[in-house]
Amino acid sequence: MSVALTPREVIGDAKRWKALSHPLRGEMLRHLDENGPATSTTIAAALGENTGTTSYHLRVLADAGIIEEVPERAHGRERWWRTFPTDHREPNYDSLSPKDRAALDEWRAGQIPGELALVNRFIRDGRQHGKWAKASRADGYYTVEDLEALHEEYVALLNKYGHSARDAPAGARPMQLRMFYIPEEPAEQE
Repeated sequence: MSVALTPREVIGDAKRWKALSHPLRGEMLRHLDENGPATSTTIAAALGENTGTTSYHLRVLADAGIIEEVPERAHGRERWWRTFPTDHREPNYDSLSPKDRAALDEWRAGQIPGELALVNRFIRDGRQHGKWAKASRADGYYTVEDLEALHEEYVALLNKYGHSARDAPAGARPMQLRMFYIPEEPAEQE
């Protein structure tokens, strides 16, 4: 029986964005999400790394509040780690300090290749996945308040229908979901 965990919002500060920006830490988080609690030894074996490296990166993620220790599984010096539901929405950029902006920019830059690869994969392979792959495009006129409300409702829908690896029902598959919106560029004045 799985225990539903209450989603906790991850505050967008420099410590967290810097922790999330390291590629190996991203792989480690995916491993924990997909396989459940693990030790530095089991993650090292799964990812082909040494335990010292994975132990260090697990401590960085824990210190940033991105993963947590599983105390009931600890034995001696062996520490078990797990992810927990979080909300990784980006904070309002204008509200951030220069240090926090730099960390967020570093994290974003590291995301670009993966996001472009995902879009290209969708364009190339989307049709072969049937009902498992869909896209939606829309245009319209929105206020900032409309967009903020749309985003909040979108996140609420993700939380309502999404599952963690621990509580996913039979037949559920890991999915990559994205929503983009951006204002149109004004027409060039002649």
